[in-house]
Amino acid sequence: MNELRVALAQTNSTVGDLTGNAAKILHYMEKAKALGADLVAFPELALTGYPPEDLLLKPQFVAESKATLHKLVKATQGITAIIGFVDSDTDIYNAAAIASNGSLAGVYHKIYLPNYGVFDEDRYFKAGNECPVFTVGDSRIGVNICEDIWHALGPITLQKDAGAQVIININGSPYDSGKLSFRERFLATRARDNEIYVCYLNLIGGQDELVFDGASMIFDPQGTLIARGKQFEEDLIIADLDMRSLLRHRLHNPLRRKGRVAEPAIAARATTLEVSAPRPESRPPLSPKHVDPLGPDAEVYAALVLGTHDYVRKTGFDRVLIGLSGGIDSSLVAAVAADALGPESVVGIAMPSRYNAPESLADAQLLATNLGIEFHSIPIEDIFKASLGTLDQLFAGTEPNVAEENLQARIRGNILMALSNKFGWLVLTTGNKSEMAMGYATLYGDMAGGFAVIKDVPKTLVYQLSAYRNSIDGREAIPATVMEKPPTAELRPNQKDEDSLPPYPVLDPVLKAYVEEDRSFDEMLRMGFDETVVKQVISGVDRNEYKRRQAPPGVKITPRAFGRDRRFPIINGFKAF
Repeated sequence: MNELRVALAQTNSTVGDLTGNAAKILHYMEKAKALGADLVAFPELALTGYPPEDLLLKPQFVAESKATLHKLVKATQGITAIIGFVDSDTDIYNAAAIASNGSLAGVYHKIYLPNYGVFDEDRYFKAGNECPVFTVGDSRIGVNICEDIWHALGPITLQKDAGAQVIININGSPYDSGKLSFRERFLATRARDNEIYVCYLNLIGGQDELVFDGASMIFDPQGTLIARGKQFEEDLIIADLDMRSLLRHRLHNPLRRKGRVAEPAIAARATTLEVSAPRPESRPPLSPKHVDPLGPDAEVYAALVLGTHDYVRKTGFDRVLIGLSGGIDSSLVAAVAADALGPESVVGIAMPSRYNAPESLADAQLLATNLGIEFHSIPIEDIFKASLGTLDQLFAGTEPNVAEENLQARIRGNILMALSNKFGWLVLTTGNKSEMAMGYATLYGDMAGGFAVIKDVPKTLVYQLSAYRNSIDGREAIPATVMEKPPTAELRPNQKDEDSLPPYPVLDPVLKAYVEEDRSFDEMLRMGFDETVVKQVISGVDRNEYKRRQAPPGVKITPRAFGRDRRFPIINGFKAF
């Protein structure tokens, strides 16, 4: 067998939906067969969805997962399939099943279990300790899972030393901006250093706060990228791997013969898996396929769209509801929602008070018209007056402050949640990462809702993404007047965000240094940041952890998002300056 035709099925699983996920696996298995693939691979935990979290603590779920896998194994007539699933004996494992011609040939157990950032795999799984190599036709295949390939002297090296010519690495690798180029450089190095084909398969889809971006890749033994999958879309990536050229390349490089690296806890083991009949003569030809990676803003925007779509649809909602202020944040959220779900699934509600400029209502209405979404205006002045009257006796003798300001935000939150309860619409909140970091948001007010689309998007990036959205189809979705006006909450006369916060171009780099990079006070001063701003940022971020704990989930797009990614105690006596 001079050629191995490999298919990588970049699929979108739903956590816990064993029946739906299995149907999707079967669909792509048949598609791969029709294209003459010798082998088709599916992502990490494709059968259960990733990450299944505490579903893994339910023995019934694990048992039903294994029973579903056995049904899939029977469907592998005429093809070899690698399927991510949960294996179990006296413990449970993050595993890959290798099946062919209706039989289970073997199972690989993930060895390196990540337990950092958003990952908690040590909480659930036992680590594997073997690195099998399987023979498919005349080709020798090493299968490993996600984190396993990040270790230079781990499974990939052992499998190569045991004769592997191809590595299939199945992943559930969450997206954050800039990660794709890092992955590409890293995987090219792994392929080149080990003189091996590296087939990197990643899932796509949204799961709570995580988004998986796909972008699966295949590298040849020289580290050259020979195939790439789409970003944020399901895809079937197929390539013919030339085993003859691999042998010639290895014969010309004797360095690989000079030694073998082994780790005491891991044993390399070769297992033979026979595929009944390689079909090089009858295979349909592959059409050339070139997928260019998205640009930085397009990539983030696509992540927000996919994350919003999957959260809303996978949780069973038909429509979403957004409070439209006429500002940039709610405008971007509405644009993302319309693109993710269709304009017919989005309702915008303006709720003007005495402090809202007439232009704000006009901008909100123009945005709704541009996007084609349903729009309503519900003035809150009468409710605000009644609330102030109710509190008049207790507030007597005090000056108006944030209590009166936040009262308006909470009235709006009540209206949105009332509509949500009445019609079954999911409320999308509109706060950005800069505001959430500094606590510039109202609990049970503008923070009230089910999903926070831009909670990990800094304010300066909000403007970039809005400009990008307006460039997509050559028409203005977000009105120019919204883009140009100074940011304001409009909760008191002539209010501007800069009354309470540093200008966003000043604030956002300091937030990145403190929140995403964990820079110290002294480090930030050496970076040239203003001392007063640094102190304001540290105090604001640390003081408002309690608010963020009560915020809805939202799409993670930065290397370190608030929530499951960055976990700080609410009661915290440490002083950074």
